Parts: sequence; C-alpha cells; structure tokens
Amino acid sequence: MAPHPLLARIGIELPIFQAPMAGTSTPAMAAAVSNAGALGAIGVAAETTDGAGKMIRATQALTNRAFNVNVFCHRPATPNAAVEAAWIERFRPEFAALDAEPPASLREIYQTFRGNDAMTAMLLETRPAIISFHFGLPEESQIRALKQAGVILFGSATSLQEAQKLVDAGLDAVVAQGYEAGGHRGVFDENAPDDRLSTFTLVHVLARRIVLPVIAAGGIMDGVGISAALKVGAAAAQLGTAFVGCPESSADQGYRAALAGDAANHTMMTRAISGRPARCLANRFTKLAENIPDRDVPSYPITYDLGKALHAAAKAKGEFGFGAQWAGQGAPLSRPMPAADLVRVLAEELAAA
Repeated sequence: MAPHPLLARIGIELPIFQAPMAGTSTPAMAAAVSNAGALGAIGVAAETTDGAGKMIRATQALTNRAFNVNVFCHRPATPNAAVEAAWIERFRPEFAALDAEPPASLREIYQTFRGNDAMTAMLLETRPAIISFHFGLPEESQIRALKQAGVILFGSATSLQEAQKLVDAGLDAVVAQGYEAGGHRGVFDENAPDDRLSTFTLVHVLARRIVLPVIAAGGIMDGVGISAALKVGAAAAQLGTAFVGCPESSADQGYRAALAGDAANHTMMTRAISGRPARCLANRFTKLAENIPDRDVPSYPITYDLGKALHAAAKAKGEFGFGAQWAGQGAPLSRPMPAADLVRVLAEELAAA
C-alpha cells in the first residue's frame, strides 16, 4: 500500500501519529517519536500561553522534524453557583476521608483557544508544523492566520456532520475519533446526542464521504491495528494509550500501575472528572461517578478544578485512584517501552501485517 500524500506533505515516513495527550505527552516524547520517523505531538490545552510556548520551544530544541501541537476549542464554561456548590458538597466526604478540605469555590481553570488572541500570536511566532483542534473549531480569523503562516491544520471529528464542518472550514485533515478512544471525547457539543461510532466505522464512512485525509484514532495499539485502519481508508493512525506507558510520558506511578493492571480491562466514559465525557481507566473516581446524572455535573472545565484538587489530596496520601487516568479500550495491549522503540516495533508490525 503506497503511503498517503499527507505523509509526504508532513515530511514523515510512517503512518503512525502519537496522540497529543494534554497533561501526559511531553516534549521528550514528541521529539522521540518524530525523530523515529513518525509524528510526535504535545497537548497544550492545560497550559498558559507562556507555558505552551515553552513546551513548543523545548520540543523544537529536541527535533527538527514536524510535530503536532493540540489546542482545545470548547465553548467557555457556563458558571452555575448552585450546581457548583452542590458538587463541592457531594465530594466533601471524600476530601474528609483524606483529611482535606474541598475547594471553597470552583474556577474555570483552562481557557479555550477559540478567540484567544495571545495563544494565537504565540503559535504564529513559534510556528509548529501542525496544529490540531479538539472539541470543535476556533474562529475563522484564527484558521485564516494559521493557514497563511503555512501551518497544517487537523481537527477531531466523531461524526460525519462534524467532519464536514472541518472540511468547510478549510482544514487539511480530519482525526476520526472513535468511541473506543481514551481521554476526552472530541464532540463539538457534549450535550447533543452522540451516535458513538466505532473508530473503524467512522473512518470507513469519512473516507468515502469527505475530501480530506482521515486519521484513525481510538483503540489502536499495534501494527495490526494500524494496518486495519489503513485498509478501511485512513491515511494514518493516531495512538495515545499506547504511549502512556513510555518513560517519556508524564504519567505518574499510579497511572502507570493502573494501566499495567486489571483496570486496563475496564475503561469507562465519565463526565465527573472534568465536566466533559472522557474515557478513563476504572478507578475510585469512575466508581463514584457511575450513578451521577449529567445534569448534576458542572460545566467543563469548572468540574476539573475539583477533580484535580481531589486527586492532589489523595495522591498526598499515596492514593492514586482519583486521577484522570485516561485510556482507550485497547489499554490491555499496552507495552511500556521507550517511545522510539515503540515506533520501531509498530513499524515492524505494520510491515509484517
């Protein structure tokens, strides 16, 4: 199978993309993946403009090859004092069991990229080869400025309708995120009905129905999975959970232990950690969240303020079960090894497949 023209445009040999996992991917990981002939990535959605700029420059110092910088384009949070107060009270017993106090109030801890002039200016200054969008699209003026600067633009889609919006906006490729994927579900509207399409169904549909290259994302952990994605029309496959166990990731010891244990067999989609649907390894947080109705969860990312505080309080006591241990349904296939070695193994498996 001939390589897709998208790979030549990016300047890479392998149809293997590392997912830009905010909070887990690092400059060292992205550079190792890119230097190995695949596409590395960093997620800067949880960073300030200054922090994001430092991450990009640190990656550029480690590789002269292309890498992807991911930003979130969610709608700004809708504060609701009553819902937030009730949320704090709901989790007060968990904090008390840890000899800790919950936050007195909850904050919108992350800014959206949509309309963020400072972040846009920084990206235009650092000019990474690729910028990708999650949760929707930024403003038209931002897309225009980035394209004029020569940046290749990707966007996540979980449906044909979302993918068509990316086409209409002039993007260069669509990341088709299946329901199996770990981390935050990329739906544009988290409150709209979700058809929960699998990765391979979504890729197959998009490859037939849209004009842009399609990148398969969700549940892919090895060369056999990459090969299967290419056969249904993907230009490349994006793997996230496969890289969490790499020594270059910033996953803590609890996250790594959970990924290597039975929890990997039981991932769950939950809003309770951050305020948006996201797939996590089964842990104490997901157990608490099982019977919480969506209407009781504060707006993203306000919910995340409490989630992070609870994880910090628990971690101080040696308990890691309240962490945002994002992982896809392919988690049992995780193989911890250096990122460059994983790329080599994936490439060998792909060639054999």
